Amino acid sequence: MFGLEALDLARIQFAFTISFHILFPAITIGLASYLAVLEGLWLKTHNDTYRDLYHFWSKIFAVNFGMGVVSGLVMAYQFGTNWSRFSDFAGSVTGPLLTYEVLTAFFLEAGFLGVMLFGWNKVGRKLHFFSTVMVAIGTLISTFWILASNSWMQTPQGYEIVNGQVIPVDWLAIIFNPSFPYRLLHMSTAAFVATAFFVGSSAAWHLLRGKDNPAIRTMLSMAMWMALIVAPIQAVIGDFHGVNTLKHQPAKIAAIEGHWENVGNEPTPLILFGWPDMKAEKTRFAVEIPYLGSLILTHSLDKQVPALKEFAPEDRPNSTIVFWSFRIMVGLGVLMIFTGLWSLWLRKRDRLYTSRPFLYMALWMGPSGLVAILAGWFTTEIGRQPWVVYGLMRTADASSGHSFVQMSITLIMFVVVYFALFGAGLGYMMRLVRKGPKIDEGKETNEGGPGQQRTPARPLSAADDNGDADHNHSLNKEI
Repeated sequence: MFGLEALDLARIQFAFTISFHILFPAITIGLASYLAVLEGLWLKTHNDTYRDLYHFWSKIFAVNFGMGVVSGLVMAYQFGTNWSRFSDFAGSVTGPLLTYEVLTAFFLEAGFLGVMLFGWNKVGRKLHFFSTVMVAIGTLISTFWILASNSWMQTPQGYEIVNGQVIPVDWLAIIFNPSFPYRLLHMSTAAFVATAFFVGSSAAWHLLRGKDNPAIRTMLSMAMWMALIVAPIQAVIGDFHGVNTLKHQPAKIAAIEGHWENVGNEPTPLILFGWPDMKAEKTRFAVEIPYLGSLILTHSLDKQVPALKEFAPEDRPNSTIVFWSFRIMVGLGVLMIFTGLWSLWLRKRDRLYTSRPFLYMALWMGPSGLVAILAGWFTTEIGRQPWVVYGLMRTADASSGHSFVQMSITLIMFVVVYFALFGAGLGYMMRLVRKGPKIDEGKETNEGGPGQQRTPARPLSAADDNGDADHNHSLNKEI
């Protein structure tokens, strides 16, 4: 079917499931820190706007966290089912790293999550704030271990190969491998930026519909400050990340640039647009800027960037895909920076909350951070091919060897179940967003007594909101 083999379907299945999964942790990371900031500001200023926003976004956080946990479980099982040879080869490294993530981050999040979601009127303010901060730290620790594992697969070190298996010899070298610092900063910052535009888009939606109150304005203001400050920082981190990738994975950079061959000693141009043709070994319809490729990647005007023809055809990533996925990511990043600068210009003219063209721009930019994360992930993972552990194990040697029929059936099942389950979850989360924050939400009440509101039994119950309780109950049953 379409010239695909069982290995291709295994890769598509993994890409599909992790593409769903990566969206939820990204928003979880950003929202957890956002909630910690909101509660901290409320404790410091006693401005109830921050409290109302905390309770509004904590409901969305609860739903998002639940879907992230469920989708993450599937990823762990796929290593054993579809990629058992990889697990046998490198499990002594990736297994402990993922275990450390559970023992440190997940237990920390789970330990304080209940207090954060349900303890508002049951514990002291400082203890509740401490719980929120611990959950936020837990999400960052989780990012640390996941990125350590993935980065080791990109730039492996600190190991020996004995009897066809990777044996760890230096855990510090394994964890702090050459690409790890850049990937950790790049992903964490991407999560913050994605959340900022998600929050800003929500505020813009309400303002465009005439719902204008201090909570909505605070949402937009905080989101645009984050975009203004962090989006340019992300661009700088991306530059450092690119230089690091050029050093350790030059074939990936050549594929990203659609750069096939160097001419004499001429500097490398930057190909803005074109269509890399893997069979013809050239980039068709290329629009080039002389010298700029060398300047961006080597920070000089005379050094050349390695070309794809310097690598054997079987060792080349698919330039057609990563060329465009990278440009989608960068293009959205440029739009994010532009949006942040536009917001500053309007803020100085007291038009931030009333300029409809800007509000529409902020609304449309809502999913931009998540799309950029997906595009960046495709660039990173497809650009690593044909290796599953760079330079050590090929992807073709890592699969479990299931048949084409088996992979077809399971892929179809994943698509159906994921769209049904997570589609319902995302739909419910958007319903909460459309309601917007309530004024005086979260004021102290007498909970738990006869006839009074009781403590919810499940984490997702934190999202219950009057008429949506029945919908949320059915969602809990599905999950």
